[in-house]
Amino acid sequence: MADVLVRGGWVVDGTGAPAYRADVAISGDRITEVGPLPGARGATEIDATGRYVMPGFIDTHVHGDAAVFAPEVQLAALRQGVTTFVLGQDGVSFAPASAATLAYVSRYFAPVNGRHPGLDGGPVTVAALLAGYDRRLPLHTVYLLPHGTIRRNALGAARRAPDAGELAAMLRDVERGLEEGAAGLSTGLEYFPGAYAEAGELAALCRPVAAAGLPYVTHMRGYEAKAGDGMAEVLRIAASSGVAPHVSHYHGPREHLIALVDDARAEGVDLTFDNYPYLRGSSTLTLVTLPGWLPVADLDATLEALADPAVRRRLEGEWTADLWPRITLSHVPADDLRWTEGLTLLEAAERAGRSPGEFCCDLLVATRLEAGCVFGQPPTNTEESVRALLRHSAQTTGSDAIYQGGHPHPRGWGAFARLLARHVRELGDWTWEQAAVHMSAHAARRFRLLDRGLVRRGFAADLVVLNPRTVTDRSTYESPRTPADGVDHVLVAGVPVLAGGALTGALPGRALTPG
Repeated sequence: MADVLVRGGWVVDGTGAPAYRADVAISGDRITEVGPLPGARGATEIDATGRYVMPGFIDTHVHGDAAVFAPEVQLAALRQGVTTFVLGQDGVSFAPASAATLAYVSRYFAPVNGRHPGLDGGPVTVAALLAGYDRRLPLHTVYLLPHGTIRRNALGAARRAPDAGELAAMLRDVERGLEEGAAGLSTGLEYFPGAYAEAGELAALCRPVAAAGLPYVTHMRGYEAKAGDGMAEVLRIAASSGVAPHVSHYHGPREHLIALVDDARAEGVDLTFDNYPYLRGSSTLTLVTLPGWLPVADLDATLEALADPAVRRRLEGEWTADLWPRITLSHVPADDLRWTEGLTLLEAAERAGRSPGEFCCDLLVATRLEAGCVFGQPPTNTEESVRALLRHSAQTTGSDAIYQGGHPHPRGWGAFARLLARHVRELGDWTWEQAAVHMSAHAARRFRLLDRGLVRRGFAADLVVLNPRTVTDRSTYESPRTPADGVDHVLVAGVPVLAGGALTGALPGRALTPG
């Protein structure tokens, strides 16, 4: 007698082996049997006839640090089969943070992470942040130590290298965070204050991460044409510290990017990356429009600068006309400007009777720099490049989902389902068996989730039951907040959290720590 019996499905177990017909028995939070179980019974039985039973998918790059508490976001993930979020991305999140740092990151990354509903001023430890996720969600969370947050604790907005005392304080934050359950270190080297760090600082902070057998996860200092320079820095950090690197949202010209990965792996570097199946990105409007000479790590100073006519004239001289049509406003938290959400910045400026540059400055000031956008990537990132990177053996899947605003990028509601519908069923970039490896098993290895990623006896019972003929994404750039179809049932820690496509209300999700 099992607690849950998933009967009669095709098991796609995450090893890459061919799918096979089997029942899956679960007791507590563990898989107890996989195979023909004609005499077995379950307190709860799920008919998986004609369905695939796969390990729960792990989103290796997602900005759900605050948004994960929203039922809409939980449904968006589970309807795609995602059972685990890897948080703390791009070097900016909520812990470990002093009160001053928490105020900064909450405001600076509000367009990306949103505002955490359970934090009221700080300070915040990694242990406290993880406790706030544990058993309070229908899906699991994994947390990366955010370098920018740690740097802000020690140096504030300073645009310089840390002195010996400051570096020692940063190292203490890293070491304590690892002890409290973090699964690696992340950087955002195009965000602030992380952009002020040099490779030596990052290598020093990566040494305890390497000693723990955990990865360095990086938004590199440049993609597309700058990917070679960004990767060279990643490899210098890896060589100096011994850490295994993982590159976030890897995109650009396929031949160049694949050669960079292959060359590194040929030299013995355990390099992996994640990517998502879209040609547009999403971030803060400050990242896309403001240059590094502005004091972006000091938000009030940046607002003051944007009010200066001389600064605006300088910006107008640097901005190029092709920038504005590429930007679609996704998150505009100013009541009198919400009408701009879903418009390109050029369209919004025309309706307001302003030049695009003047309107951009006005909008940034009105939103206190908290505006978000969707943006077109350079033409060197093509559908062929996306597909080639998906097929690479070092690929893991990350949605890079941002859930803020009235018109967000559709990837949070559709990335995993789009991969299954388009890149498995239609294009054949992966087989179903390969999909389970790329979307679950690889990520479990990368973050040392040793009992996840496989449908195997003794492993955690995080399972997805989906219809291979109908699973598909429904979210679009025009209507992004539309959940996917085709995932019937999801179990997290052996508990049904999605049944018939609807949330059950169960909250078995754990704050997972490396094994």
